[in-house]
Amino acid sequence: MTDPHEEASKGQEAPDVTFSLGGLLGGGTPGAAGPSADASATPTPQAGAEAPLDISLVDEEVPGESRPVPQPAAEEPSSIEQQATQLAHTIARELAVAGPEGWKRLEAYFAITVAGGVTYTLYYDDADRVARREPSSEIIDLVQMQREVSAQLGDGPWWRMEIRLDVAGHVEADYDYGDEPFPEDQMLVPDAYLADLQAFPRERVPVWLAAYVGHDNRQWRSPQQAAQNTRAEQEAGVVPVPSYDDFPVLPVFWSRWATIAAAFVAIGSDWGPRVLPALGVFEGSSRSGSTLYILPGGRAVLSGGVWDAPALDAAYNDGEPMPDLYSGAPEWVANQVLNPRAARGLMSFCYWWDRDGWYRGESPTSDKISAAIPGVWSADTVADVVCGVVSNDPSSAQRAAAVNLVAAAEAGVVTRETLTALFDDPADDIDGALYQLSLAGLVTDDPVALSQDRAIALVREHILSLGIDTTNYPLEDLVAERLNVGWMVFVPVPEGEIAIGRAIFYIADDGVIEQSSSSTAPSVYATGFEERFHQRQTGAAADLRI
Repeated sequence: MTDPHEEASKGQEAPDVTFSLGGLLGGGTPGAAGPSADASATPTPQAGAEAPLDISLVDEEVPGESRPVPQPAAEEPSSIEQQATQLAHTIARELAVAGPEGWKRLEAYFAITVAGGVTYTLYYDDADRVARREPSSEIIDLVQMQREVSAQLGDGPWWRMEIRLDVAGHVEADYDYGDEPFPEDQMLVPDAYLADLQAFPRERVPVWLAAYVGHDNRQWRSPQQAAQNTRAEQEAGVVPVPSYDDFPVLPVFWSRWATIAAAFVAIGSDWGPRVLPALGVFEGSSRSGSTLYILPGGRAVLSGGVWDAPALDAAYNDGEPMPDLYSGAPEWVANQVLNPRAARGLMSFCYWWDRDGWYRGESPTSDKISAAIPGVWSADTVADVVCGVVSNDPSSAQRAAAVNLVAAAEAGVVTRETLTALFDDPADDIDGALYQLSLAGLVTDDPVALSQDRAIALVREHILSLGIDTTNYPLEDLVAERLNVGWMVFVPVPEGEIAIGRAIFYIADDGVIEQSSSSTAPSVYATGFEERFHQRQTGAAADLRI
């Protein structure tokens, strides 16, 4: 499940080369029906790019007639690029000759290493019915020859080649050097790629492929390993790194994740994060993503991977040590609550929440992994994301409704009306959105009092978002006293001291936070605070009646 970020392309296609069907299958004079593009202008094949095929070298053929496999021209090509192009052209011709009667277009796939591979061709007719054929051994030999020649043009040969051809004579060829993972049906066993890397050493290997063949379970952490490592680290005095400023406090983080998930579900999008029981899932289209596991006892594990993580690249390609993502981690940070990337050696960060704060080992700071995390950084960020889901140009009313939804989610008091105030299109999936929030424990049927712990957590997050100096206002000392419609949250004055104008925060049961100070008596401020709460509730009810 992903969000609508820009999708990384699998490779640029080569320019179309048009030629006559007669020239491809025979019956024409070589060169008489040559390419519409200038065959002499042959670019060097690069990752994901193919040189134009020199179709002027086609020999006359009779379809279906047995004949020897064509070989490269006796005259040595003027360059390696042209030799690779000639071979690619010969492969295209052979595929056309081998096709069934009535085919209109073909797609040929070659996933090759020195240890073999997967190869097949799909032939389509006018009705788009498909026939699958396995290329002959002669064609495979040509493909291997073309691959070995093209290896001289860059840092090793391609791992996949696709050839597309139609009866109008349009050819597209694409070399794949592993910029993205290969399709599952064209993935080979790790040993095949290892053998290929031995035969064709490369300066660098794509991180995903390097991990596929060489992760060696270095990120594996079974419960038994976790317990042993934790005991050893405790004896050695190893402690985790506190992450005070990386993420919101857990209750706020969780509510914001669920709010964004609900918004994407409401509009029927397949993108965006999702919420499962005690689990948040996010997969970005840029192949970065994360999971957030909620555990009993005020614990959680956030882990995942950034697609182009420099630390993993250095570990796999430069022999640097693999980052110890679990340094100082408690024993409950184990495989069962880790992102699936850990099993593939592609996890680049791991954080855990342990009752009162976030901690990490040798993970990067949050600004380095933002591509793998939903936009939960602030309430305004979440409101912006939600508004962007609803409209490219949200109105002030929509913006206000989005802000109310975020506040209600953070307070755990979302109702159906909270959602319908923002998602008012008849096609919007309110039930699905409400279910996402319900799984996160943020939905209520009736107004309820905000819990003390959540009130303190929300105020703490609010203070942090202000960016003020809290040296003389330690947030770990925050306390909360119950009012009729919310809480008064503050840091008590140390015994024996007198403080004038010390900050006091009031948070209502609907999540709205107001700031005052000790200069105003709480009994006086609470009166207006309660009136404003009731005005908001009355206004919301009036809006619903309208």
